Amino acid sequence: MAGPIIELKDVVKRYGALTAVDGLSLAIEPGTFTALLGGSGSGKTTALKTINGLIIPDGGQVSIDGRAAGDEAGWALRRRIGYVFQEIGLFPHMTVAENIAIGPRLAGWDKPTIAARTTELLKLVDLPDNVGARLPAALSGGQRQRVGVARALAAKPAIMLMDEPFGALDPVTRDALGRDYRALHERLGLTTVMVTHDVWEALLLADRIVVMDHGKMLADATPSALLAGHGDERVQALMATPRRQADRVRALAGGAL
Repeated sequence: MAGPIIELKDVVKRYGALTAVDGLSLAIEPGTFTALLGGSGSGKTTALKTINGLIIPDGGQVSIDGRAAGDEAGWALRRRIGYVFQEIGLFPHMTVAENIAIGPRLAGWDKPTIAARTTELLKLVDLPDNVGARLPAALSGGQRQRVGVARALAAKPAIMLMDEPFGALDPVTRDALGRDYRALHERLGLTTVMVTHDVWEALLLADRIVVMDHGKMLADATPSALLAGHGDERVQALMATPRRQADRVRALAGGAL
């Protein structure tokens, strides 16, 4: 049987006196969607960035496909792993098509193959072909985030890392993009690890939720298992949030929902 595609063993990362990740162990199977859930300072983004080598742990080991992440150059590792983050980071002086083509171009793809892949990706993320010739400033926030997803997928990675990818968007756009990305995850057979502080987002998108607090893992379970109850009071409080919100909405609707 094949092993995990991503594995963290006793990973530790310190910044001076602060321990951002404290002995985190996590094995992620291919094709799964995992959410790292927690508040600010919980260590979830630091943990995510150890996977693609943007952050080097002070202790423990990160392995990708059974190979220690530190055994290859960081740039080579990152070419094999898609990365989407809240600020998107599109180059403003480059067209959408040029932004999407960065990874394939660095990987040495020829121009016709890159052009075909760009067209394919625009369709995949539900953007019209003519968007490719525009600059990022001409797009809405939701469109720019779709371009960010397309760029991350351009070199056909098996792993996608997402750091609060939809956090800056309005609720309607955020919901649509979340559903569309989940469909892409299924269609392409991706392994996705997403950082979020939004309980609803984690519950609705992920197969598995890892709750973190002060660098430690508090819980690791399916959404339904966490909603059914957990021994840690902090996890219980977190999972109670969507129920309270749903109750308030039902009360406002006069029980019609």
